[in-house]
Amino acid sequence: MSKTETGLIVRPPHPVFSGVGRVGFRAGLVASFSILSAVILLLMVLLPAASCGYGAGGDEIVVGEFGSLTGDTADFGKVTHNGIELAIEEINASGGVKGKRLRLKTEDDQSRAEEAATVVTKLINQDKVIALLGEVASSRSLAAAPKAQDAKVPMISPSSTNPAVTLKGDYIFRVCFLDDFQGHCIARFAHDTLGTGRAAILRDIRNDYSVGLANFFAEEFQRRGGAVVSDQSYSAGDADFKAQLTAIRSSNPDVIMIPGYYNDVGQIAIQARDLGITVPLIGGDGWESPNLLAIGGKALEGCYYSNHFDPSSLEPVVANFVKKYSEKYGQAPGALAALGYDATKLLADAMNRAPELTGPAIRDQLAGTKGYPGVSGTITMDQNRNPVKPLVVLQIKDGKISLRETIPPS
Repeated sequence: MSKTETGLIVRPPHPVFSGVGRVGFRAGLVASFSILSAVILLLMVLLPAASCGYGAGGDEIVVGEFGSLTGDTADFGKVTHNGIELAIEEINASGGVKGKRLRLKTEDDQSRAEEAATVVTKLINQDKVIALLGEVASSRSLAAAPKAQDAKVPMISPSSTNPAVTLKGDYIFRVCFLDDFQGHCIARFAHDTLGTGRAAILRDIRNDYSVGLANFFAEEFQRRGGAVVSDQSYSAGDADFKAQLTAIRSSNPDVIMIPGYYNDVGQIAIQARDLGITVPLIGGDGWESPNLLAIGGKALEGCYYSNHFDPSSLEPVVANFVKKYSEKYGQAPGALAALGYDATKLLADAMNRAPELTGPAIRDQLAGTKGYPGVSGTITMDQNRNPVKPLVVLQIKDGKISLRETIPPS
């Protein structure tokens, strides 16, 4: 460049405008238009898929499941998976969601909270799932929920009852009742129905579910005039509970509340009877497992626990589910299978109602659920994305489990 006396910059002709550069200019222009056309064509291909959101490209919708298929509470994860699997089959047989088939991508979290967070991150970032089903245990849902919330991927827990789970964010839902309601119902049943006034507690101190349920039980039992005469603790996987049970025996309770999981409860029951403790043991939905009686046997005779589902119900929606599940898996469903089934069907219902298959649109429809006819009860979401629904109390008698009482939502 050169500058004149007036300060103006005089630019020489650009080579492409010179006589010798015109051919090159035309060739470059053609090449540019070719590249632009290719970009436009690529965008036309990609944009329709992108507009559907995560996991909704092509002719299928990818839904993620994370659960305890191995580890200490594998029974929970396996039966829940069965319920989810049955629901997916029924949904696809009926035309899927918006004409698309659902494809389930399942990850095993090995019954560990840290692994739950890891597999959920994988399901979101690598598998691009549109929504998540899981977890059963509250501690694992609490670990995974922030991942789903940050990614704006709706997550529905089938059976995590700790109140803190859905407080992790507005993309976190559940289809089970909460531990405050459950704990209060167990206390009411123990105090009013069984007529007990002195209760002992044996809680799993490292389990969010167990600690929370024990606290809610104690609060309501004392409010009704009862006394908590002993409060002992253990850690999941312990084999010897005799020291705690001996302390409980010396407090002379009328009933013992054990808000733990089935695998520990069965062993605790056996050791309690060996020590001469004959009072009823009561607990929550963590007792629910096909292996509860296999582990505890006669030691559980005369005991009670709260649950989400009565398979003997004559309601058509329940009877139909029990029939199909029994035919497919060769055994009657328990509450966790029912909750896995309900979570999946509720998700599909919300996706069908959503104007588009994106996380925010599905979230809004889940939050607006009212009167959905689930097999575990009619589901209406409250402002914190928790369902308002009843609870059942089951009794163990003559080696069988049967309905003792139904407690409506308060």
